[in-house]
Amino acid sequence: MKRTAWLQDRRMQKFVEVLSRWNGGDLSMMEAGELLGMSERQFRRYRDRYEEVGEVGLLDRRLGKISTRRVPAEAIEEMLELYRHRYLGWNVKHFHEHLLRDHEFSWGYTFIKTQLHAAG
Repeated sequence: MKRTAWLQDRRMQKFVEVLSRWNGGDLSMMEAGELLGMSERQFRRYRDRYEEVGEVGLLDRRLGKISTRRVPAEAIEEMLELYRHRYLGWNVKHFHEHLLRDHEFSWGYTFIKTQLHAAG
């Protein structure tokens, strides 16, 4: 099980546990929210969604989807080819500056540094 799925499952279990304690009168809505790390209002929203749809309503719908900001693999490969054949030996700062100025890349310094280090 991936870490994100495990964490989501754990949050769900904790929510159900806190909700049952709130339903039993052991906790106020504010205390329940604090135990879950959310505001009283957010706890109310989660409770309403849980009552309407069940556990499915609380799942993070972003999980498993590809980011809309993801850089295409072809563009990363093009950047790596430029470094290997034209800018070999340059430090990341200067390479990044030339990518922005001469090749119209718009990625951040840290992203480029990470990709170069990952490629070896």
